Amino acid sequence: MTSGSSSMPGSTPTLGTLMAEGVAALNAAGIENARMDTRILLARAAGVDGGRISAWPEDEVSDEKTALFRDMISRRIGHEPVGRILGERDFWRHTFKLAPDTLEPRPDSETLVEWAIDFLEDNDAPSIVDFGTGTGCLLLSALGDLPGSSGIGLDISEGAIACARENAKALDLGVQVAFRVSDWDSAITDAERAAGFDLVMSNPPYITRDEMEALSPEVQKFDPRRALTDEGDGLAAYRVLSKVAFDLAKPGGFVIFEIGHGQEKDVGQLLVEAGFVGVEYREDLGGIVRCVAAKKTRCSVGRCVI
Repeated sequence: MTSGSSSMPGSTPTLGTLMAEGVAALNAAGIENARMDTRILLARAAGVDGGRISAWPEDEVSDEKTALFRDMISRRIGHEPVGRILGERDFWRHTFKLAPDTLEPRPDSETLVEWAIDFLEDNDAPSIVDFGTGTGCLLLSALGDLPGSSGIGLDISEGAIACARENAKALDLGVQVAFRVSDWDSAITDAERAAGFDLVMSNPPYITRDEMEALSPEVQKFDPRRALTDEGDGLAAYRVLSKVAFDLAKPGGFVIFEIGHGQEKDVGQLLVEAGFVGVEYREDLGGIVRCVAAKKTRCSVGRCVI
């Protein structure tokens, strides 16, 4: 994108001219939602509220801010997602910092957060462990809505764990959560295993190797591949986590997994084989089955209560 492409030579760019310039450039590049993306990027670059762009299009924009905006538009033309350009993404009730080692949180995953809160809102001081925590968005969103709760977020990536810790600090949730670099449950202590967790949850890599080829450039180029796919049938993580979850869940505790399209029966069966009961499914806003949950029975001598 060249500088001054929609401004008269020597003129100072305005919010209106830059808005038109950005929309035209993104449309020409075949970027969907060109107007919305341009508005978000221009508002950030110019340091104004998005509503001001329409209300006061004649406002002039400095050369420095104009250059920043045009750089952002060039990055978006290259299919870099808006959230990556801004370095953050809104999710649930919060804004989460992103890192190269983390997935960009998506609205579909709020289904898992909502279900976790439904399960635990009547518990006193519920405990959660989150596998593949990434930005920490799932765990921190649930903890923020559950007074007295605590959690542990695990991820194999040091970069992801560093990002999650920053997000916890920014949300003033640091005292409620511990983030650890971990290969599966290797960082769970013996004392934590003995105590167990009220909820085990995860959004693991579930995209098959074949499905990766059909993903948008925004996902393929900018989300970490190992957080997306197991390079196989998309079920490898569930085969491990279903057993790990049963070992870590308290009697009467729950497990919730985010899943890919059409995986509900396979993942539900893995949970049953691990020992869970009462498998349930929940759809996202698009009507796709997005999460599977199950319960660990509470047993006493001669009697089990589901």
